[in-house]
Amino acid sequence: MSQKKIFQNFDFFLLFLIILLTSFGLIGIALATRSPVEGTDGAVSDAIGSFNLQQVKLQITWFVTGLVIMAVVVSIDYHTISDLAVYAYWVVVGLLIVVMFFGTKGGGAQSWIEFGPFRMQPSEFSKVALILMLARIMAKREEEGINNLKTFGLLFLTLAIPFVLTVKQPDMGTAMVLVVIFTGMIFVGGIKYKHLFIVLGLAIAAVPVVWYTFLDDYQKNRILVYLNPGMDPLGDGYHVLQSIMSIGSGQMTGQFGREGLLSVNLLSQLDFLPAKDTDFVYSVTTEALGFVGGIAIIVLFYLLLMRTMRIAKRSRDTLGSYICVGVASMILFHVFENIGMAMGIMPITGIPLPFMSYGGSSMWTNMIAFGLVLNVGMRRQKINF
Repeated sequence: MSQKKIFQNFDFFLLFLIILLTSFGLIGIALATRSPVEGTDGAVSDAIGSFNLQQVKLQITWFVTGLVIMAVVVSIDYHTISDLAVYAYWVVVGLLIVVMFFGTKGGGAQSWIEFGPFRMQPSEFSKVALILMLARIMAKREEEGINNLKTFGLLFLTLAIPFVLTVKQPDMGTAMVLVVIFTGMIFVGGIKYKHLFIVLGLAIAAVPVVWYTFLDDYQKNRILVYLNPGMDPLGDGYHVLQSIMSIGSGQMTGQFGREGLLSVNLLSQLDFLPAKDTDFVYSVTTEALGFVGGIAIIVLFYLLLMRTMRIAKRSRDTLGSYICVGVASMILFHVFENIGMAMGIMPITGIPLPFMSYGGSSMWTNMIAFGLVLNVGMRRQKINF
């Protein structure tokens, strides 16, 4: 097939949505890391100089390198990538084991491997590795179906290994993402409802065990504060209360819509809002751009998900469909949890907002994931290179 036909199959609109979301994220990171301005009279140069763009530059670097990684992923047939998924999966598992013994701690979890000034979070890459492995198993055992005990047991074991290693860090947010990916893919794969209810029943029964055995005190407090943020307004409830205040202060058109770009200080710039460039970047962006900006971000994520599911529906085989469904499940939970915790309707878990939160591991993981989605879309008809 000609190069022209290949580009016709490439979903440029999906890439455009990713660029827009990354741009919103760069705005949020720039504002979150900006120093407070003093006064508004003729101090334009001082106001411009208040922006510390170091993290913005790093985020751009990770995005650009992510585009290169995406191009590599797109250039290789996803069937070939699926054949290599076993190796990628065990490499990630190996890195999770390394983290358990030699990892760097941060935010209450031992989740990173340090390389000089940079840190890598292997649990981020476990999401893509899990998607590829589950899709491979389900596609290869399509005739047997996933309701076969042997097949389902293999799928569950594939989930359990990275899940346990991630919980051990402890990183309950990423562990929940892995469960959601698994649930979304087996649901689309045709699991019988009675089997799904059995799994859900076992999960509910395991809640007391997880609560008393695996959760640290700070994680328990996060859940309790989620139910009643006012119980500890200066402690564990501080994050969510400040986030709600930041979003609310944006009103309809945002602080910039009322007071101008260079003259106003956001709550995040005054250091009222913690984790402002990562966990709560949505709060910063919405405070600056208001309800209109916040809704625009949600609409962009909605279009991204719908486009992904459209590619899943048009895929030429079940392997491609399963990959897209896995990516959609991952992004949906990330968006729902991150924006939900910023609004106080979900517990704080430290899950980043895709393409917007500061971080290289998260950016590369999402670029790889959507490289796979674009890959599936390009090869909805057989392409010969």
